[in-house]
Amino acid sequence: MNRGVAITGMGIISSIGNNLEENFQSLIKKTSGISRIKNIETHHKNHIKVGEIKATNDELIRILKLPTSNNYSRTALLAEIAVKEAVRKANINDIEAYKTGLISATSVGGMDMTEKHYHSQFEESKNRKYIESHPVVDATTKIANSLKITDFVTTISTACSSSANAIMLGARMIKAGKLDRVIVGGADCLSKFTINGFKTLMILSEENCRPFDQNRTGLNLGEAAAFLVLESDKVVAKENKEILAYVSGYANANDAFHQTASSENGEGATLAMTEALKVAKLSSKHIDYINAHGTATENNDNSESKAILRVFENKVPNLSSTKAYTGHTLAAAAAIEAVYSILSLQKGLIFPNLNFKTPIEETGIIPETDLVIKELQHVLSNSFGFGGNCSTLIFSKA
Repeated sequence: MNRGVAITGMGIISSIGNNLEENFQSLIKKTSGISRIKNIETHHKNHIKVGEIKATNDELIRILKLPTSNNYSRTALLAEIAVKEAVRKANINDIEAYKTGLISATSVGGMDMTEKHYHSQFEESKNRKYIESHPVVDATTKIANSLKITDFVTTISTACSSSANAIMLGARMIKAGKLDRVIVGGADCLSKFTINGFKTLMILSEENCRPFDQNRTGLNLGEAAAFLVLESDKVVAKENKEILAYVSGYANANDAFHQTASSENGEGATLAMTEALKVAKLSSKHIDYINAHGTATENNDNSESKAILRVFENKVPNLSSTKAYTGHTLAAAAAIEAVYSILSLQKGLIFPNLNFKTPIEETGIIPETDLVIKELQHVLSNSFGFGGNCSTLIFSKA
């Protein structure tokens, strides 16, 4: 086994909690964050369900103690809250003591502000500052400036696998000796743009989503942010750091099948899982739990199920999707589920796949529907994005 790169801190905000402990309590109590839309004025608000964080932007600004003149998008607000919790949990007092990087992922970026203020900016110049926060790099830059990170700063945007690829790149840079410490993760907020886009694709559900259920009706969009602190063996030893878990395996593959759909037999997913196992120097029998991508769409759940059966040769370990808690948080999804996977390792728990009743006829995959107590050594987490961008991470017990 490859021991991997140490994880020493985590931070998260989602529709089921504003911090790590609140998220954990919701997971074990089977408390979903799926609801009708509150903060966005859209004619879809009474027809679809989402995983919305109920705090308004003004409330998030007060939490971060930002000046009223700020031009933070909601994505940036969520990201900074999660990053600061992760840094605090990692007991980092001097960010400049070691060569430190920041790799942040997003797909929505500052779209929520752009769609509000694009037209008014021409008459009201005070709103132009929000258009400047539109690029996907904006949230990353704001976090880097806030924390004074200068050694390496970049943004990844590969749709719904974005933060998995951020975690993978961070782990690789530490293993290559390029960085001593790197903060990795992602954030995305809800916006009219994404709601309308996914509505056009006809994959949004008007009900609470049902991952891996034969009668699933589509996904619930969500908003969230989550970040991990990865540190080298040198830093861990010198600082006597507590290790939460290790990033032991990772891989990215692309089935190049379709702009939005996964291939019927899960070619990209199969490649990603197979290669991640190789990196971790594990076989499929070593995986104790799969935190599946599990979007509750017709295409994904069927394709992912087939890929899992191919990789695990019909000896499938415990499996669940946690998207019925948070909704599909797009670029943040892999980081959210990384946090949940690490909590599973730490607590010896498998979180339930809410709302499941009937197995998919073609594959027969049956996820866990209740909290399972089980000693875990290795958790595999899948994240698959539009354009066939498939990523798998493996987390191992410290």
